[in-house]
This record gives sequence, structure tokens and C-alpha cells, in this order.
Amino acid sequence: MSVRGAFTVEMTPVDGATPARFQLAKTYEGPLSATATGEMMTAMTATEGSAAYVAIETVDGTLEGKPGTFTLVHRGVMERGAQSLSVTVVPDSATGALAGLSGEMDIQIEADGSHFYIFDYKLP
Repeated sequence: MSVRGAFTVEMTPVDGATPARFQLAKTYEGPLSATATGEMMTAMTATEGSAAYVAIETVDGTLEGKPGTFTLVHRGVMERGAQSLSVTVVPDSATGALAGLSGEMDIQIEADGSHFYIFDYKLP
């Protein structure tokens, strides 16, 4: 199955350390109607367009009407503007009607700053 929708994200700095840490609060809209909380760490470099981030977020809501929770793990790397992103459901993390969920999410950010997800998933 594949679903697409919009989401908003609020990032709150945890401290001024390097790498930087942020608390995440997200709201997903569309076929994935949910809220999520998590934490992200970022590493910036002196080279423009090169950076990395890792994050873990717990999603709580409904996926195409099925209620439950699941956890996503993120790994993003930019090398001089070339991007590599992996956002994957943590195995065996899903609960409720989403138990057994697996999948990967792609994140797209438009020029105006709006965020969209494409979530390819499987349920048993």
C-alpha cells in the first residue's frame, strides 16, 4: 500500500551542544492522521550542503482508519547537496490495529517549506 499526505513539524532545541538536539512534534494529515513526538540530532559541517541527521519518532493515530502506534527511525545525509534519506518503521514497534506494520516513508519538502510524506507500507 502507498499513501501520501501533508505534515507539519515543530522542532524545539534541547541544548546548544554540537551535535544539536531537538524535540520533535509532528501532525500528519491525510490517510495517516496522527501526531508524533520524538528527538532528532543534527551534525552540520563547514561545507555548504553537507550535513546529517538521525531521529526517532513515535506516531500515534490512524493509518487508513486503523488505530495504533508505531515508531519511525530516520537517517539523513547530505553531501554537497546530494541527499540520501531512510525513514523506516522500527520492526515490531506497531500496536493496536497496526500490529505487524512494516514500511518506509519518503519526505518531500517543497520550495515554500510545506512538508509531504509518501508512506509505502504492509500490514499482515
